[in-house]
Amino acid sequence: MRAIVNGTVHTVLERGTIDGGTVLVEDGEISAVGPDDEVEIPDDADVFDAEGHHVTPGLVDAHSHAGMAEWGEPEDGDFNEVSDPVTPHVNALDGFHPRDEELRHAFQGGVTTVSARMGSANVIGGVICSMKTYGDVADRMLVREDGMKAAFGENPKRFHGDQKDRQPSTRPGVAATLRQALMEAEDYVERRENARDEGDPFERDLGMENLARVVEGDLPLRVHAHRADDIATVFRIADEFGIENLSIEHATEGHVLAEEFVERDVPAVVGPTISSASKYELRNITFETPGILHEAGVKVAIQTDAPVLPQEHLDVCVGLAVREGLPADVALRTVTRNPAEILGIEDRVGTLEADTDADLVVWDGPMFELDSDARQVFVEGERVYDSERDDVDPREEYAW
Repeated sequence: MRAIVNGTVHTVLERGTIDGGTVLVEDGEISAVGPDDEVEIPDDADVFDAEGHHVTPGLVDAHSHAGMAEWGEPEDGDFNEVSDPVTPHVNALDGFHPRDEELRHAFQGGVTTVSARMGSANVIGGVICSMKTYGDVADRMLVREDGMKAAFGENPKRFHGDQKDRQPSTRPGVAATLRQALMEAEDYVERRENARDEGDPFERDLGMENLARVVEGDLPLRVHAHRADDIATVFRIADEFGIENLSIEHATEGHVLAEEFVERDVPAVVGPTISSASKYELRNITFETPGILHEAGVKVAIQTDAPVLPQEHLDVCVGLAVREGLPADVALRTVTRNPAEILGIEDRVGTLEADTDADLVVWDGPMFELDSDARQVFVEGERVYDSERDDVDPREEYAW
C-alpha cells in the first residue's frame, strides 16, 4: 500500500483540486482520494510526501505511434501494413514493442497511456489499442482495443496513388475506397446473420469481422483528417452508414467546422501542431484550434502523433495551446479525462478517483508550464520514474 500525501491533487472531476490532499493506493488502484486529514493511512503504508507539488492523473495521448514506430529505428517500424489500402484485419497489439525507447521517454515525461495505432498510409489501417507506456509484455499493457484507424487526404493518395499506381490516387478515390469497404461490411453482417438464423455454415473473414464491429457501432472509427473538406467528407460518409461512434484525428482545420462537430457530438483529437506546413493540407495549422473547438462545445484532446513529435512533449503542446487561447482551467483535461473518455477507457485512467488505475504524476509546477518537471511517475501504483534518481547526464551517454 502507498500513500501520496501533502499534494495539490487535481482530480479532474467535479470536486476539482484538493489543496493538501492524499491519494491512497492499494493493489495497483486508487482506494481513496481526499484531504490529508480525511484519508486514513494504514500504519504499513509507504508514504510519499509530495511537498505541496501538483499531483495529476498520468497523461493520456489519444493518438500516438509509440511502441509501433521504433524510436531511432524507423526501418523496424510496424505501423503501416502497406500491402493493400484496406487492411482492417491487422491489429496494433501484434506490432507493439514494449522496449521501444519512445515508451520510456513517454512515462518519464508523465505520459502513462497512449492509443497506439497504425499509420495513415492506408484508407483503413487496422484495429488500434490503448496501451500503458510502462511494462514488459504487450498483453499486460493493453487497456482495450479502442478503434479502427482510417485516413483521408494526402497520405493514402501519395502512398497508393503516387507510389503504387493504384486506387486511391484522389480524394474521391479515398472516399470511394472507404464506402466500398463499409458496404462490404454491411453485406457481410447480413450474410452472417442469415447463416446463423438458418443454421448454415459460414466462412468468416478477419477483416470483415473487424469492420462489422464498426458498422454495428461496437468499435469507433477514428479518422485521420486535416483539411475541412476531408472532415466534411468523413461526416458525410458517417451519416450515410449511420456511424455515430467516431472521432476526427488531427483536425487541423477543425476550427472551420466547429459547429458541425457539435451538431454530431464528435470529438476532436488535435495535433501535432508544432510543425511547419510540410504538406498542403497543413497550411492552416495553428495552436488556436483547441481553444476554438472547446469554446464551441467540442470535446477536445491534444496529441503528439509520436514520434512525429516526441511523446514526452505532450505537456509542451498543451502549454502552447493555452498561450493561444485554450483556457488554463481545462488544459489538464485535454490530456487526461477527455482523451480517456474519447478512447472509452475512463473507467481506468484520466481522473483521480477510487477504483481507477493508480497512474499518477507529481509535477513541480502546473503541468502545462514549460519549466514544470515530472518529478515522480507512478503506473498502477509502482513508482517507475524519479527525476533525481533516474535522470542521466547526456554527456555520459554520448556514443562515439
